Amino acid sequence: MSGPGPIDGRASGQGRVFQTGGDQYIQEHHHHYGAGTGSLLAPQPVGPRPPQGATVPDSVRVPLVGRTPGILRDRADLMERLRAAVTGPGGDVHVLHGLGGCGKTAVAHALFTEAVRDHGRIGLWVNASERISLRAGMLAVAGDRGATTGELAAAASGQRAAADLAWHYLDHSAQRWLLVLDNADDPTVLEEGGWLRSSPLGTVLVTTRHATSPLWRGTGSARHPVGVLPEADAAQVLCDLAPDAGTVESAQKVARRLGCLPLALTLAGSHLSHQLLESWSMDEYDRKLSEDSTALVDQGAVGSRQSRHLVGRTWQLSLDALAGQGLPEATTLLRLLSCWAADPVPLSLLMPVARGEVDLGHLDPPLAADRVEPALRGLLDHSLIGMVETDGRRCVQAHGVLLDSVAVGSPEEQRTALAEAAGQLLEAALPPEDAAPVETRTELRLLAPHASRSLHGSPGEWAVHLAVRVVEQLFAAGDFAMTLSMSVTVADEAERLLGEEHPVVLSARHNMGRTQHRMGHYAESEATLRKVLRSRERILGVDHPDTLRTCAVLSVPIQILGHVDEAVRLLRRTIAGQRRVFGEDSEETVFSRAWLLEVLPHLGGSAEFDEAARVVEDCERLLPPGHLTTVMAYHNHAEGLRVLGRYVEAEPVARRALTERIRLQGPDHPQTLAALSLKARVAHGLGKYDDAIAALRELIERRERVLGPEHPFIANNRQWLTAWQAEAGAQP
Repeated sequence: MSGPGPIDGRASGQGRVFQTGGDQYIQEHHHHYGAGTGSLLAPQPVGPRPPQGATVPDSVRVPLVGRTPGILRDRADLMERLRAAVTGPGGDVHVLHGLGGCGKTAVAHALFTEAVRDHGRIGLWVNASERISLRAGMLAVAGDRGATTGELAAAASGQRAAADLAWHYLDHSAQRWLLVLDNADDPTVLEEGGWLRSSPLGTVLVTTRHATSPLWRGTGSARHPVGVLPEADAAQVLCDLAPDAGTVESAQKVARRLGCLPLALTLAGSHLSHQLLESWSMDEYDRKLSEDSTALVDQGAVGSRQSRHLVGRTWQLSLDALAGQGLPEATTLLRLLSCWAADPVPLSLLMPVARGEVDLGHLDPPLAADRVEPALRGLLDHSLIGMVETDGRRCVQAHGVLLDSVAVGSPEEQRTALAEAAGQLLEAALPPEDAAPVETRTELRLLAPHASRSLHGSPGEWAVHLAVRVVEQLFAAGDFAMTLSMSVTVADEAERLLGEEHPVVLSARHNMGRTQHRMGHYAESEATLRKVLRSRERILGVDHPDTLRTCAVLSVPIQILGHVDEAVRLLRRTIAGQRRVFGEDSEETVFSRAWLLEVLPHLGGSAEFDEAARVVEDCERLLPPGHLTTVMAYHNHAEGLRVLGRYVEAEPVARRALTERIRLQGPDHPQTLAALSLKARVAHGLGKYDDAIAALRELIERRERVLGPEHPFIANNRQWLTAWQAEAGAQP
């Protein structure tokens, strides 16, 4: 189901033209061209039929694939290549491969229709899903192309090579032809007996879920991947099928939720267009999908309950085939993948199983260490997963609708064990807490959606702790945009599972609040952190370490919003509490003392600031070389000197802070960018306009890339740039 707009179809009288995609089905497809021509897609076959008693298809001249309401969309380039093959000199074999339900049969059907209607080809359609249907269909093709009753009887009884007979008559056909071998998901069915061949008189088109069969290479076949639709085309499919159910914007939401999979879109549109007792809009359907997407989508399968036509069952055909090939473990591996998100899954996540460090032998079927690689290969071969490379990491990825249906279909008694195994693998994949942020950011971005997914349903408290840990590591790595998005999800899901005053839920809200102010949402940050502080004071006590941490973090948005006195009081309260709980020389205490350096100068006293600045020496004395708290002390000391107008003193300290940030956190970490901003402002204060403007331009370019062009910091930086350029131009 794809392609740019409807296929060329003509109908008159009561004729109707429908076309859409996938391993789906077609109910009505009449083309009437006026008196005397008859139905284009239902000509009477020529030649004798095989002897009575043989299993034969009702027709090989009509695609017997059921019903598919809709219009072919977004397959223009593919159709052009296939059209060129059909109208060319012949001798080509083309293979359409992809996930079940992605529209391979729809493309084949559209090409079949055009070949017969527009190019005078004989269209021949064979169900190649199993040996019996393939053999019967190809013998029917032989009969259609001129084989005698005696020849067909000899082939049917095993006295003559059936494939040779069929291809003899295809090679000697009086007319050029297109042969479609549909649903050839087990290539060995074609390979045994030599059914897949080429001929100068025609074109062969195969549809299959098997992407990598040696048979395709051995026959010199041209392979064409068929994937999901672009979102705009997917939404239009829904509007084609249910034009009165809602707007294009509403259809886009449904399409996104269904992952733009043609089969799911067709079923959803069919459901919306055939409602009797209820009449849901697209928006209502979208809300219902969040409750049980697989069961709801499959309600659109009016008149057919075949597995190939249902999103909840179509994948099972491939898993059954893999089990029949000696790979039952592929089912367990796919169930494990269904515990994670539809985002790319790093292959490194599965390595502990492959190395025997995580035992999944208790699952059914068991997944032993030496079976992980074959199971992965089987899922890839059958297009149930795909290989992708993300940020230099090799990953596998499965479609979201597939994962949802596999998760729903997993045995109830195994779901807890699968979820815990998935969580154990996620935890093992997390970078060490002391790893350099520049080294962990990519890995954490890949793991984050899977940690969020682990909170769906009713997992144990372990899942919340794991997700909170990922959020904290993302924050430390400086990926504040992803941290904010994930922290809101984690906080809401944690509250749903454990209640709003559970300590780990308060940790999730704390993370959300401190990320809000990093992304410029200062009022929201203040509101979030004040609420967390009140709850922690009541539940944990005023001197609990977590309460003191929230007290310190709250000082940041409060200071930015102009309440400097309160910010200083909060930090002094934090430092006093940490001295009581941890001691004067603890890392927590010196961290908060270093934080105070940024706020104190706004009260205007140099003497008090200079006294507080002794924390820089204490950090160097108490902490290991290159500790981030020491770097923060340098940074805040320079910032305080700048605020007090002591630019000459600030310059070397600011330079040192920037150098250390780059070394430890990388050039694009938001705190490194804050140090670059400090360097620019100090240079401006010293009247070094060229240095200041160059640093500011670099800062704007980096912040746009890291934080996004809409971040409030960038608007401020652009205002500075305009002002500084004007100042520089006014200099003598």
